[in-house]
Amino acid sequence: MQLAKSLCLSLAAACLFSLPVKAAAARGNDDGPRVKHVLLISVDGMHALDLTNYVATHPNSTLALLSAQGKTFTNASTPFVSDSFPGLAALVTGGSPTTTGLWYDVSFNRKLSPPAQNGANLCPGTVGTPVLYDESADIDSSRLDGGGGLNPAAFPRDPAHGCNPVFPHRYVRVNTIFNVAREARMYSAWVDKHPAYEWVNGPSNHGTNDFFGPEVNSAVVPLTTAPFDVPRCHTVPDPAHTDDWTKSALNITCYDEIKVNAILNQIDGFTHDRSHRAPVPAIFGMNFQAVSVGQKLKGAGYLDVLGTPSTALAGDLDFVDQSLGRMVSELKKQGVFDDTLIIIAAKHGQSPIDIQKRTPINDGLPAAIVGAPYAFDISDDASLIWLTDSSKTASVVANLSQPANQVALGIQEIFALQSLANKFNSPLVDERTPDILLKVNTGVIFTTGSKIAEHGGMNEDDVHTALLLSMPGMKRQQIKTPVLNQQVAPTILRALGLDPNALEAVRKEQIQVLPFVFERDED
Repeated sequence: MQLAKSLCLSLAAACLFSLPVKAAAARGNDDGPRVKHVLLISVDGMHALDLTNYVATHPNSTLALLSAQGKTFTNASTPFVSDSFPGLAALVTGGSPTTTGLWYDVSFNRKLSPPAQNGANLCPGTVGTPVLYDESADIDSSRLDGGGGLNPAAFPRDPAHGCNPVFPHRYVRVNTIFNVAREARMYSAWVDKHPAYEWVNGPSNHGTNDFFGPEVNSAVVPLTTAPFDVPRCHTVPDPAHTDDWTKSALNITCYDEIKVNAILNQIDGFTHDRSHRAPVPAIFGMNFQAVSVGQKLKGAGYLDVLGTPSTALAGDLDFVDQSLGRMVSELKKQGVFDDTLIIIAAKHGQSPIDIQKRTPINDGLPAAIVGAPYAFDISDDASLIWLTDSSKTASVVANLSQPANQVALGIQEIFALQSLANKFNSPLVDERTPDILLKVNTGVIFTTGSKIAEHGGMNEDDVHTALLLSMPGMKRQQIKTPVLNQQVAPTILRALGLDPNALEAVRKEQIQVLPFVFERDED
C-alpha cells in the first residue's frame, strides 16, 4: 500500500513539473515542455509604470504585441538594494544579497586583501578591501573591449587561498541558470555592460557558452569594426560627449546596438560576433542601458509624477521597442519565435520619477559624518556603509541619528544591528554585509554633478520594476499579485523542463516560480 502511494505521488509530481507554458491550441495538446528558448531582456531602469504607459500610448509597438500574448506582472520588485549586480543576480540565480553575496558592483569585504596593483606586500598582511567589479576591473577601461578583458591585478586577493586574485565568477556564492543549463548540455549566452559580468558563469566558471561584455564606460568611438560594427554609428552621434557612452542619450543607443546585434547573431545561429556557427541558445539575453541613461541625464527624465517621459527618454524607450522588434522579426525569420519565451524585466528602477523631489547631497558626506570608524561606503540613492570596527556600530548609529545629521543625509530609515540582521545576514558573521544601510528620502541622490535620478536604493521608484512574460498563444493577463524578480530564474528553468531547485539560492530562500504562468491548454 505504501509503495503504491509513493508511486502515485511521484507520478503526480512528474506531471506537475512537465506542465507547459500556456501556448496556442494549434500547437497540440501534449504535456511536454514547449519552450525551447528563453530570451531574457533587462531594460535597466524600466518601471512597471513605464511599461504600462508605453503599451497604452503605443498600441502598435513591439511591447504592445508582446503584452497582447503575455503575462504582465504590474507589482514586481527587484531586491534591496537595487543596484545592477544584485538586480541581475536575482534574475539569473533566484537569490538576494543574503545568498548571492552580491551587494553592488563596488563593495567591501572584511576578509579579502587589496589587489596586487595596490602593493604586492598587502596580502596576507592587510585584511579588508574595496571590491571593484565595475570598469575598474578592466585591463584598459577606455577601450570597448576593456583592453582585452579583465585585469587580475585589479581583483581583491584571498589570503586564505594563497593570495590568489578573486575573479568575479568566484565571488558570486551560488550557481546560475547558465550553470544549470550547461549541466543539462544546453547552449546558453549572455551580453552585459562590463567584462566583469562574467560572474554569470557562476563559481565553477562553467556557465555561458558565449559571454560578451563590451565596456559601457569606455571612450566613445565610431563603430566600424567587428564585433562592434554598427552602420548607423560609423560616425559618433554626439561628438560633444565622447569620454563615456553613458554621458549622452544619443551615444548610449549606439552602445546598446552593439549588444542588440550580438543577440541577432545568436538568433541566426552564430556566436555573438558572428565568427562561428553555434546553436540558437536555450537561454540568452542582454541588458539595455538607454532607458537608465535617459532617466538620469539633465534635461531628460520624466515630465511629471505620472511618469510622462521627456522627449529624450521617449526616444530611448522607442529605441528599445524598435530593437525588440528586430529581435522578434529575426526569431520569426529563423522559425523559432513560436518556441521562444520572451521575458522583459529590469535589474533595477530609477529614483525619483518626480523630478521636483530631486535632492542632491555631496557623496563624500556619509564618510565625513561617520568619522573615524569609517572603512568604505557606496552611496547613490541609498548609502551602504562598512566600518573598520563593527563593534562601533551602535555609536555610529547614534551619531547618524542626530536630527542635524539625518537632515544632512536625507535619512528616512537606518538599518543596523538587529534591524539589518532581520533583513540580511549579520555583518558580524558575513564579511560582505554592510554594517549600516541608510534608506533615504525619495529624491535624494548622492552626487555633486547634474544627474537627476539614480538607482541602488530601496524606495518605490528604485524597486518597482517592469516584468512581462510573452509567448505565442499565451493568454493576455495583467497580474497585480506581488512577485519578486527572484522568481524569474526558477521560472526560466521550469519553462525549459529543468528543475528550479537545481538553483542553490532557490533552495536556500525557498523561491517559487512565478504564478499564473504554467497552465494546461484550455482547448
